[in-house]
Amino acid sequence: MFGHYNAWANGRLYAAAARLSPEQYRADRGAFFKSVHGTLNHLLVTDRIWMQRFTGVGDAPGRLDAILFETFDELLAAREVEDRRIVDFVDGLDDARIARTIKYRRVSSPEPFEQQLAPALAHWFNHQTHHRGQVHAVLTGLVGEAPELDLLFFQRLPARPAA
Repeated sequence: MFGHYNAWANGRLYAAAARLSPEQYRADRGAFFKSVHGTLNHLLVTDRIWMQRFTGVGDAPGRLDAILFETFDELLAAREVEDRRIVDFVDGLDDARIARTIKYRRVSSPEPFEQQLAPALAHWFNHQTHHRGQVHAVLTGLVGEAPELDLLFFQRLPARPAA
């Protein structure tokens, strides 16, 4: 369910961000990654980092504030590809895989970590929601409204993807 919710919420957030002027989209609005552009890039960065940890495949940027794509259209295209990759990954998990242990190093420090996949997945989806909330707040400040992103709203959709 969280993989599908994540893709749905990202789609709604990107649709709202697409309506911003270039100045609004890039303005430093005091978010941790400054702008809508910086925060959306950060979400893609961390999704790629975590997917590389989970699967052993793909690019893992070396900086949490990396700007992977300078244009909105390039970022949107990459986001859609990554969301499909995430959905495919989580849809393919079974209880045995979720119970397994992963090993990784954080981007910000060299010490190794080892933990079960289940809590890492919980952190990852929570992290995405956290930063989407920052973009949501910036959108609200800029244009007076932002799309509904609540998980319950998604769960109540009659045609939502199966969990």
